[in-house]
Amino acid sequence: MNTQQFKADGRSAKPFSGEGLASLRNRIRGRILTAGDEAYDSERRVWNGLIDRKPGAIVQCQDAADVMAAVAFAAERGIAISVRGGGHNVAGSCMVENGFLIDLSSMRGVRVEPGKRIAVAEGGARLGDLDRAAQAYGLAAPVGVVSATGVAGLTLHGGVGWLLRKHGLAIDNLLSAEIVTADGRLRRADPTENSDLFWAIRGGGGNFGAVTSFTFKVHPVGPEVWLSAPIYPLDRAQEVLAAFRDFMEAAPDELMGLAVFWSAPEAPQVPKELHGSPVLILLTCYTGPFAEGEAVIAPLRRIGTPIADLGGPMRFVDVQTFLDQDYPDGKFYYWKSIYLDRLDAEAIQALFDHTASRPSPLSSIDVWTLGRAMRRVKSTDTAFYKRDAPYMIGIEANWDKHEDTEANIEWARRVFEEMKKFSHGGNYLNFPGFFEEQESLLLGAYGENLKRLKSIKAEYDPANLFLGAINIAPGPSGLT
Repeated sequence: MNTQQFKADGRSAKPFSGEGLASLRNRIRGRILTAGDEAYDSERRVWNGLIDRKPGAIVQCQDAADVMAAVAFAAERGIAISVRGGGHNVAGSCMVENGFLIDLSSMRGVRVEPGKRIAVAEGGARLGDLDRAAQAYGLAAPVGVVSATGVAGLTLHGGVGWLLRKHGLAIDNLLSAEIVTADGRLRRADPTENSDLFWAIRGGGGNFGAVTSFTFKVHPVGPEVWLSAPIYPLDRAQEVLAAFRDFMEAAPDELMGLAVFWSAPEAPQVPKELHGSPVLILLTCYTGPFAEGEAVIAPLRRIGTPIADLGGPMRFVDVQTFLDQDYPDGKFYYWKSIYLDRLDAEAIQALFDHTASRPSPLSSIDVWTLGRAMRRVKSTDTAFYKRDAPYMIGIEANWDKHEDTEANIEWARRVFEEMKKFSHGGNYLNFPGFFEEQESLLLGAYGENLKRLKSIKAEYDPANLFLGAINIAPGPSGLT
């Protein structure tokens, strides 16, 4: 197998020799690692075991001042920069071969001001850090659904999670950010100060600098909520998913759901003979009045007879870790996404067929229900453009043996191509494959917003030092 064809977007920079690092070491509180250091190999590892890149230097920042010094150092030498927050991005885009990795993973502090209903998370914080801090006050920020995910990576490309239909994307709840731009300055970005930069980072990814803190609007949630997780045999997919579709169209905003084509887990509630069999799981979370939750989710638990139901009342912080064990560090991951315009019998049959053809039982196809609060924001109000689709599917190829890489990536790409007939296009850039189709990904994600993004990039990073997850090159128009 030619493993080169599966490398994530060839993310590399001109070779960096490490010259001058002694001067930077004297200016920062954190440590700097290069290939000769004992901890270098362990510290360059990220969540996805498929990613194996070697930065020229890893700068482990302790605070915003460290970040400013590191960015200024790289800018003076024209060294390409990547930024690691939680290190959970599936494409491994935080790692740049030969370049300068600004590592924020030690900056995980979260401060909550319950009277103002805001939470401030540092650039290396993970969702679990934010969830726990906010839930101490009965509050939550609309973020993702796996607690190990980095706040920064998830937010900068949108952020879908259990509060999406009620409160929108993570970026729709971002009040301000502090960001170190390519000139080494720490800037505040909000609706009145550097408003163009604030517009750009709400969907434009890490192209505009290193975000050292995020200030979110938080909302009363929990502490207990209702989770539904009935599991149905795959051969019932037509009936079950059609019923789920119709139910969610009329369900309250407080209910967010996704239907997961997966394998039956080895849980005590699932009969042993069905462990690993292909199934459809209806995952929903109701965050409205607790007393009403059981009645709200009840219809989803009786579409025919489920083989098991893993749901029930649960603390919101536990809902946020419910899926964690299914995405362990070091396994192999390749995810793509596409928005769907319809979820009719033909589309459901296609999803059924693709689930049956998975080369790995760990892989899934997730059908996210969108709309509501997410759609109430205009497509040009933030850089995140694609707000009108009713559904998004995440095509998650997950496997545990390196020799199975080719078969699993080819499966995900085939599903993506064959589901295009149900879509008018668009991509969620947190599930990007390896950014193989950069031009179509940029256009699909940003549409008419792309020209403005390139103009803002030219203002704040004219030398294109920050590569972002998918690079937005500076300029008034065009893609290169």
